[in-house]
Amino acid sequence: MNPVLVARAQGLFNLVGGGWPLLHLRSFECVFGPKSEEWLQRTTAGLLATAGWSMLFTPAGAVRQARRTGLGTAVTLLAVDLVYVPIGRIRPTYLLDAAMQAGWLLAWRRCGRLGPPAGG
Repeated sequence: MNPVLVARAQGLFNLVGGGWPLLHLRSFECVFGPKSEEWLQRTTAGLLATAGWSMLFTPAGAVRQARRTGLGTAVTLLAVDLVYVPIGRIRPTYLLDAAMQAGWLLAWRRCGRLGPPAGG
């Protein structure tokens, strides 16, 4: 699997996922449930969109950094989904996100070990 394509695909996914509540929080809440702290939702969305933007436009020589960002993002979101859905804090629709996050982890695993950085 091509790690640059994985980085860009996950970047696009995160940019769209983070952008959605920034652009239209009401429709996001219709799907994923109301949020008691809008500022926190917007902060999280902004950070996710920023990570996505960075990954989407990653140069081929920086794919190791994109991988770290992608893995960290996927593990964090997957953990939140798997902890808070079962206790009823967030809606079961977050299990769709959990499946996607597991998919990103699998995609990065299928890329194999990345070689040393260029010039090193």
